[in-house]
Amino acid sequence: MRRIQTFCAMVLLVTLFLIFFYSTLNLETTYSHKTVTVDPLRHPGLQVHDGDVEPQTSKKESVTTPRPADHSVSVSDGLKQTIVQNGAYWNRLLYSALRSLDKGGNAFRLDSDWSRCREANQELLLTNVHDFTSYPVLFQDFLQGMNCRSPPLLINQPDKCFSGKGKGGNQTFVLFAIKSTPGNFERRQAVRETWGREGPYQGGLRVHTVFLLGRSPPDDPDLSQLLSFEARHFGDLLQWDFHESFLNLTLKMNTFLQWTLKYCPHVSFVFSGDDDVFVNSLALFSYLQSLEPSKASQLYVGHIISTANPLRDPNSKYYIPLSFYESPYPAYAGGGGFLISGALLQRLYSVSQVIPFFPIDDVYIGMCSKAVGISPEAHAGFQTFDVKEQDRENLCVHKDLILIHQRSPAQIKKLWKGIHSPLLTC
Repeated sequence: MRRIQTFCAMVLLVTLFLIFFYSTLNLETTYSHKTVTVDPLRHPGLQVHDGDVEPQTSKKESVTTPRPADHSVSVSDGLKQTIVQNGAYWNRLLYSALRSLDKGGNAFRLDSDWSRCREANQELLLTNVHDFTSYPVLFQDFLQGMNCRSPPLLINQPDKCFSGKGKGGNQTFVLFAIKSTPGNFERRQAVRETWGREGPYQGGLRVHTVFLLGRSPPDDPDLSQLLSFEARHFGDLLQWDFHESFLNLTLKMNTFLQWTLKYCPHVSFVFSGDDDVFVNSLALFSYLQSLEPSKASQLYVGHIISTANPLRDPNSKYYIPLSFYESPYPAYAGGGGFLISGALLQRLYSVSQVIPFFPIDDVYIGMCSKAVGISPEAHAGFQTFDVKEQDRENLCVHKDLILIHQRSPAQIKKLWKGIHSPLLTC
């Protein structure tokens, strides 16, 4: 009898042990799954090292905002009146997308798999562009990647616009989005030390700055470690896995729109500009604060080019082959620097899913703004083609302007110090 009782006790103990073991294993598995699915969504692009949070620079991350349904997008008649339907390849792509949109279908196919996207269908291009082989190599490369819109994010700043103080605390007044290249550290530093300085300004205005980068060409020195250090130290670099080139600036702008909608959704205004511009940021803030709410929500302002046509000189970096595009350009703000309302970003991004990429980024933004019915507004304070030569050392001239294009880092620092000097009388 005693042996039977002992045996039963052992069976009971073994059973309890097995129940406890499998329960623990199940809890660990469940917890592991929760960690994988929850934490990256809360803080994508971050790694924790000994309690410190740092920008992740080694892992490629996709930040693609879910593409809106095509039936929610409409394209204004104004764009159709400006860009005519003809035999040029881009024009045909546009009107094919518009026909699909009218029928309630997808405007055009977008490749979501970046790693395979650039495996271009050479036969398709040779069939549709009769003189494709005569195009410059960079232009051919652009054509092969026209539908590639979601490059992985190499360096992210996911908490750039979030303060942790609730929605009100996350309201960014101006986001400076500066187009740069990996090797342009000196230019970025001049911006940081002058007009692109972050932080709350007078009246509690929250201002943030990000520098937009692609990847260095394969033949250039590898700057990835330096960029990783710079990103951790300053917290203002965004880098995507596409090659830096003039014809990829449209892709850079589109990926920035995706990023902003995801990580800075409450921004009031975005300033898009080059890393060699001088901005009188206090004058810019004053101008924006003076706007009526109705105008502030529809703002697209800068130095407006209103009567431009494609350049047909193959030696120009703005060269557009006749067989690729045949129409005037819509009015657009010069890409050296312009302002746009945060309230317009979703509409611009949505319509960009219908309008094929164009190789000149500021022209493309003009196309998208025309498509959503927004007209660019000229402002004399934006001088993307510089001031008169005799005025380039005149501090009083610069004090009344908002933007001047093409200044060296040393000139930017000198101008900034000069226009803020208490000794200056204008």
